[in-house]
Order: sequence, then structure tokens, then C-alpha cells
Amino acid sequence: MNHHAYFAAADRPVETCIVGAGSFGRSFIGQARRVPLMNARVAVDLDARTAAEAFAASGIPPHEIAACETAAEAKAAWGAGRHVAVGDLRLALELPLDVVVEATGHPESGARHAAMAVEADKHLVLVSKEVDSVVGPGLVRAARDRSRIVTPVDGDQPSLLIGLVTWAEVLGFTIVAAGKSSEYDFVYDERAGTIWSNGRTAPVDGFAGLWDIGGRSVGEVVEGRSRIASALPQRTVPDLCEMLVVGNATKLSYDRPNFHVPLARIHEVPTIFAPRENGGLMSGDRRLDVFNCLRRPDEISFAGGVFVVVRCEDVWSWRILAEKGHVLGRDGHTAMIWLPRHLLGLEAATSVLEAAVLGRSSGGLDPQPQLDLCARADADLPAGTVLTASGHHHEIRNVSGVLQPGAALAPGGAIPYYLAANRPLVRPVGKGQLIACDDVELDEESALLELRRDQDRRFFGP
Repeated sequence: MNHHAYFAAADRPVETCIVGAGSFGRSFIGQARRVPLMNARVAVDLDARTAAEAFAASGIPPHEIAACETAAEAKAAWGAGRHVAVGDLRLALELPLDVVVEATGHPESGARHAAMAVEADKHLVLVSKEVDSVVGPGLVRAARDRSRIVTPVDGDQPSLLIGLVTWAEVLGFTIVAAGKSSEYDFVYDERAGTIWSNGRTAPVDGFAGLWDIGGRSVGEVVEGRSRIASALPQRTVPDLCEMLVVGNATKLSYDRPNFHVPLARIHEVPTIFAPRENGGLMSGDRRLDVFNCLRRPDEISFAGGVFVVVRCEDVWSWRILAEKGHVLGRDGHTAMIWLPRHLLGLEAATSVLEAAVLGRSSGGLDPQPQLDLCARADADLPAGTVLTASGHHHEIRNVSGVLQPGAALAPGGAIPYYLAANRPLVRPVGKGQLIACDDVELDEESALLELRRDQDRRFFGP
């Protein structure tokens, strides 16, 4: 596809506002200076100074940046051609913006910003998957009512995987599995007998005997690797969250509620994620999953990229492709097609342009709440426990994520993970139990709760 032709209808740069000046926001601002069809002159963070620092970090001269405390100051700065930094999105919504890019990663703040953007008739690029996992399809419908677009973002795995899946479907491939590599590689040092991942090193005695699958049982090798490396975290809630977004857009589902998440070398992916009848782990087609990229220090990374595993139904063609270096499973019945990148804000502009120039989403044509990311207690949780989501992954201590079929909120029904986040338990929850809606003290003023109830009405009825 020729991207210049694809966006040829653009007659002026698209004006954007980035909400959240963290790693994604800063990369977005920095690249926006180089994108001919897009401007990013407005940034929002917890305070105007932080937003201004994000502009300065991208090389914008101080005299071109205005930290504004009122809507009037923001309008004046905009009119003067300066970059506008504010601590509240409301101060920027009267500016002539086309698109709001929500990248805070905070479920409640993100929901509030999303609602404000839609109500102000702006297109919304929803980077915050925490929000998308709870209310994404509802936001799409609410924006559509106002002839606006809500989209996931290129640069993050959900949108990139949706693109790869739909490309494969258009070409007629049978998809066995689809997913991504986890954010952090598992780097094996055979001489030291250790694996390093995300700043942690663990001894893995006996791992050398599991380095190659060979002709052995995939399940046995995968289980053995996981057990020996058990000192290192192998599952994260954000991985489930991102794949939920893909499932709601593509109708792919899960094989296990918390995924298989094997430690896998790149060339093993189409062997491990093959159907069971071909020696793999999958019990059916069109299954979502994630793998931890296992490699030596001198081997390439999957770079948090995305993949589809397809059936090799045209044996002759795939034999030729294997000779050209394409990755096939060990029995030749499956192959992996992969995109080894996700460049955060550096490639977000394509989603911005699709929304504003073409009136299209980088996500599903009509996302459905097919899946929910729910919360399961990993320890006995007493009443009064605050389910604080913290850290880079916004995870709740002693609570893991599991995928479940999508359903409306109801007493006794499982509560979405990020709707429970930062709320107290009103009664104890035992280890291994799903946390239910009536186990949690919900805030009736919550923007996320209001949006979820609106989504439930739209898809499940009163």
C-alpha cells in the first residue's frame, strides 16, 4: 500500500492534543515535529509544567512553549502560534483540535478524558488500553453517534495485530493463532546458567537440556522451561488487556483464560502455537496468545512485535517460502507471519490520520464486548483491601487477570479488572476466586463506571 496515496485527501495538517506526557506521549510529540500531515501543539499532564517539559525534551525552544492555567491563556497561546501545555484537558477543548490522543494509562482519568473528547466532538485515539478493555466498544458507538472515530493506535500491539489479522483474513489465510511477544525478552546465558529478563537474573539449572524442542512433546518442553525459570515473572495483566482489545475487534478468542504464555524461541512459534493434532498447544483455530521471547544474547529480539500463525494449505507455495527463510512449524503444517516492531508514538500518526482524514479506525469495523478482563485473587484478600493498581504495568498486588466472555455488570458477576482497580473490597475474597461486582465498593461518580453502564445498555439491553 502506498501511504502517500492512502492519505492524499489531507488538505492541511491534523491538529492533535496528547494527554499524558509519559514515554508514549514524549515519543509522540517528538515524532510529530517530523510528520508533514500532523501537528502536536497541545499537551496535557497532571500539571502544565510537566506538559511543558515534554515539549522542551523534544527540542522545542522555551519561548515557543506556554504553560497555561486558564482556557483564555490557552487560546491566546494558540493564536500566537506557541505550544500549549495545560494541566486539565478542559482548558484545551475549545481550541481547533481534530484529535485527542489519550495516553495516560490510568483507567479513571483516561475514561474521563475519553468522555470529554467524545462530548467535545473530537476524534479519539485511545492509547490507554486499560480504558479500552472496559469500555472500548461503547466509546466507539458513542463517538459514532456524533460522526466521530474512536481508534486504537498504531505503535502499540493491539492496532498492529488487528492490521495483521485482517490482512491475513483478506488474503484468505486460515488463522490458527495470533498474538504478540511480551514486553521483555528472556535472555539465556548458557555459560552462566542464567536467564535475564527486565532487570532480573535467575539461575536456571538444567535449562540447557530444554533449549531445543527437537522431536519432543511441545507441552513437556514448555512446562519444563516455565518451571525452571519460575523465579522470573512470566505473565502480565497488560498482555491480556491488549489481546482483549484485539479479540473485541476481530472475534478471535482465547485458548486458556490466562493464555499459555510459553518461553519460546522465535523459530518455535509456529510449532508451539500449532493445533494439538499437529503437536502444538492450541485446541482450536483463531486463538489469542502471548509468548516470552527466549533468546541468546547474540540473537535478535521479537521486539514486542505481533504475529499470526496460519495453516500451510498450499504446500507447494509454503515449501518455496520456507526456502526463502519464512518460519514454518517443524511438521510444515503451520507458518508464522510476523511484524517485529511496535514503535510507540513514533508510528501513531497513521491512526491519527486515518481518523481525521479518512474517518476510519485502525481497529475493528464494529468492536463488540466479546471479552472481559476480570480479576482473580491470588491470595486471601480481607474486606477493606484497597485494590491499588501501581507500577509501570498498573497491576494489582495479589490479583491476576483472566479473560472471560463479555457480560453486563451484575451482582455476583465478575468485575472488569480496571474497574476494580483502586477501589476497596467490601467483603473478603478467597484465593482463586474471581472478584465480583458486589465485592467492590464502586464510586457512583466514576466516569469509567458511567461509560461501562452505557456500554452495557448499548450491547446487552437495560
